[in-house]
Amino acid sequence: MKVYIAGPLFTPEQRVLLERIDEMCRGLGWDTYLPHRDAGLFDRSSGSSERFFRNDMLQLEESDLVLAVLDGCDVDSGTAWELGYFYRLQKGPIVGYVGDVRIADPERQINPMVYHSLKSLARDLDELKRILDEL
Repeated sequence: MKVYIAGPLFTPEQRVLLERIDEMCRGLGWDTYLPHRDAGLFDRSSGSSERFFRNDMLQLEESDLVLAVLDGCDVDSGTAWELGYFYRLQKGPIVGYVGDVRIADPERQINPMVYHSLKSLARDLDELKRILDEL
């Protein structure tokens, strides 16, 4: 199984969480695509971001599952796009993760277009591990 791990990756702390989730998936014997590790971080001074866009789109098309971090006051716009694209491909499930304590009621606080694209939603890493074990 190939897993695309989506989520905000703009701070070191955000990347650490994505990397912990990546380790969890690899521990299950799955191949993973982690954008900041596998494609690098986009630097606006380096020019066009089209390479990142095309590569991430290709990786979504080759994946069997998307695991998305949905933390924050609003879901990261790039993550939301990735979920919508993968959902439309109808290739496999989307699993969400919300560890952000500000989100008390995900069904009401997460945009309905994102929330209803999810097969399941974990509120902590232990619950995420249980969900992944069942896939």
